Amino acid sequence: MSSRASLWISLLVCGVGLGVLQAAALSEQQADSFSRKMAIVTQQGGETSTKGAAQGLRRTSFSEAELNSWFTYRSQEVLPPGVSEPRVTIVGDGKLKAAATVDLETIAKQRSSGGALNPWTYLGGRLPVTVSGVLRTQDGMGRFDLEEAAVSGVPIPKSIMQEIVSYYSKTDETPAGVRLDDGFKLPAKIKQIEVGQGQAVVVQ
Repeated sequence: MSSRASLWISLLVCGVGLGVLQAAALSEQQADSFSRKMAIVTQQGGETSTKGAAQGLRRTSFSEAELNSWFTYRSQEVLPPGVSEPRVTIVGDGKLKAAATVDLETIAKQRSSGGALNPWTYLGGRLPVTVSGVLRTQDGMGRFDLEEAAVSGVPIPKSIMQEIVSYYSKTDETPAGVRLDDGFKLPAKIKQIEVGQGQAVVVQ
């Protein structure tokens, strides 16, 4: 998996969800705080094993408001074209949810056969997409177990969600995109991500 794809997944799985967020909770200051913490995580990931071992496990916490502020003010260069307005909530006990506005028009044109039983016949344009599931991380590896997905509040099968994820996670290194069922290596020597209520803690 490319470093960009790993970063994108890691940002989401730090705690993802659809919540009722007050505008006052989002700020450029909190976006900057998230950026500084990510820089610390990246720096620690680049340190030699000897130096890291000498300092023991290091824990960096990210709040829900910091992550949402970063998405609002700083994520434009990371988000793939066609994905906007991501919002996150950290449910706790590994449970995550995610929401974003996604342009489904191109995928719908490629996948729709015009048949009444083809779900892509009814999808297209910019629509809100939500997902929820459980993040499991251990020993530097992660896995997101999808539980529910919906477009405009209407439940969709996992296969449709997979097509959306595959389309928007394609890179030169991963032309088929990211597979939802596949485990992935956590970047920056992250050992695990502890998902609590309202915050996530990165352990290196």
